[in-house]
Amino acid sequence: MRMLVYSHDTFGLGNIRRMLMICEHLLSEIEGLSILLLSGSPMLHGFRLPQGLDYIKLPCIHRGETDNLAVKYLGTDIDETVKMRSDLILSAAINYKPDLVLIDKKPYGIKNELAPTLDYLQAKLPKTHFVLLLRDILDTPAKTIAQWRKDGYYEAIKKFYHLLLIVGIPEVFNLPQEYNFPAAVIQKTHFCGYIRKPPGRKQPDTVRNELQLTPDDKLVLVTPGGGEDGFQLIDTYLASLKLLRNKHHIKSLIICGPEMPTHHRQALYQTANNYPQVQMAEFTDDLMSYTAVADVVVSMGGYNTICEILSAKKPAVVVPRIKPSQEQFMRSQRMYQLGCFETIPPHELTPSILIQQVQKQLANTHLNHIIDLEGLPKIANHIKSFFADKLINHQRNLIYSK
Repeated sequence: MRMLVYSHDTFGLGNIRRMLMICEHLLSEIEGLSILLLSGSPMLHGFRLPQGLDYIKLPCIHRGETDNLAVKYLGTDIDETVKMRSDLILSAAINYKPDLVLIDKKPYGIKNELAPTLDYLQAKLPKTHFVLLLRDILDTPAKTIAQWRKDGYYEAIKKFYHLLLIVGIPEVFNLPQEYNFPAAVIQKTHFCGYIRKPPGRKQPDTVRNELQLTPDDKLVLVTPGGGEDGFQLIDTYLASLKLLRNKHHIKSLIICGPEMPTHHRQALYQTANNYPQVQMAEFTDDLMSYTAVADVVVSMGGYNTICEILSAKKPAVVVPRIKPSQEQFMRSQRMYQLGCFETIPPHELTPSILIQQVQKQLANTHLNHIIDLEGLPKIANHIKSFFADKLINHQRNLIYSK
């Protein structure tokens, strides 16, 4: 049984981390499954890949704060790079012959790069199933509806897709309702819940020893996700440490993120040299080990980071980005209203406000855990149902052929 997975990955690490988690879970749940992942993430090589998963690295395309697409590394223009990616995707599909294709977020991919593959598979391999995966929130309803109408996404789902799975819950954001899904699309749509992050690979005592924490120390973990736009959050946090009255037992681990520009990272490391209670790191593929030990998490509002906070049941102060998409801001506001964590809009972020919220959360013992985190098993059940039907049909064909 073969599955082709597409993750466009134009900003940060969120999409590829989420898709890798889903792939790993599916491989553990479905015997005989083989997955080929197509991704433009520049950090794909930095993650541990499970047995049964291989990947084709697509040329990187970058979506900056202006929301305009550009080629990240190659000296080629955007159209010829998209054409190259589209040809690679189609070639992979022709040769791999997937039974199921799982697409992340964009029904036609970046700049319609998936369209030739969808057309080919529907015409030449009509038994191939297509599943679209959407995170809980994409952007504001006005912007998303206009974009989906312009790009023909509603029609694409009607024409090609058998299932639309949302890794979120309607209590936070009722995506089909907010984005005016047609009835034909709603019929294919299922909420799966958020994705629970598994425990880290290290034991808490090992991490505490690694960070040289005493039993009395409190740990604040600061993470801006991929880090491309994380400078303001970390710089403000470092400035806020000057305002701490009792600094002795509060330690900080700051993970900048692998996509933070070098000059920003160097400036933060230089500032951090003034604070012996601060440890800096660029990247870890085992963030949950450190989240488990943290007493408070200070973060941006990306989907994966929020899932890590909720999975580890940690008090948190979330400072969402507001561009190029309002997704993080909307998520943080909705979850704040549900009592999941504190949030500070970026235009209100100051050292004094941040450190006040951190100290408040250090004393917080009342956390709201009502969020459904069963996304992985629910996704697996949907995928299993397809493969179970395929296996039954295959066995029937064998019987009839005898």
